[in-house]
Amino acid sequence: MSTVTAVSPDGAAQLAIIGGTGFGELAGLVDMQAEIVVTPWGDAYIERGTLAGVPLLFLPRHGHPPRYPPHMINYRANIAALAQLGIERILAITAVGSVDPRLPPAAVVMPDQLIDYTWGRAQTFHDAEIQHIDFTYPYTESLRQALLGAVAGLRARGELLSFYPRGVYGCTQGPRLETAAEIARMARDGCSIVGMTAMPEAGLAREKGLAYAGLSVVVNAGAGINDQAVDLAAISAVMARGMASVRQILMALMLASAAQEGSVTGPA
Repeated sequence: MSTVTAVSPDGAAQLAIIGGTGFGELAGLVDMQAEIVVTPWGDAYIERGTLAGVPLLFLPRHGHPPRYPPHMINYRANIAALAQLGIERILAITAVGSVDPRLPPAAVVMPDQLIDYTWGRAQTFHDAEIQHIDFTYPYTESLRQALLGAVAGLRARGELLSFYPRGVYGCTQGPRLETAAEIARMARDGCSIVGMTAMPEAGLAREKGLAYAGLSVVVNAGAGINDQAVDLAAISAVMARGMASVRQILMALMLASAAQEGSVTGPA
């Protein structure tokens, strides 16, 4: 089973968490230091700290405080900032709706594919030249395997049940929610979940050569899947449950990374 190395030989963080709706701050992050990183594409807000003794970076994609809707996020600045700081791996947290009616509320889905329905967003760092990237598999398998290892440990202790190791993330433009016809189309296209932020984030990470994986919390059923009206209070409660599971997985991942680092360096 793969593990993730979160620390470079000089002790610098190699792993970054990108948080979204419902995950705008990283609980348990200690020795936190906030900074603004200047990039050629704009500024990005970053928090440095440690989780379970492991250095990492946290980036709230909607800003701090949250103010940028999905179509106005400066994805290029965010990814460029992480690359400038030496990050090699990104774990992206998202809140999504279900397209597959079998996915229950608060389920955590780790997508392995995506379909991009967005338009008008800055999709590349290479506006002035022709650069193609292989995007056959948008999520990095080695990082996905490390997450699967963390989940397996939790399940062995009976701590995590509603987890789905694959799915197709359909990324829409937002900020409005989708129509019933759009969700029906996405189901025919093979989507499992629907969100608004995976693209161009994943594509830009690939351009920078950064490993990228995602954990998506199902907070509501997509339009037309059932006859229930959108209940914002219920969504908030479901999101809190699902994000608690994400934090469990993240902590297990960090503990595995800390153990790996200890086995490499040995006792002091």
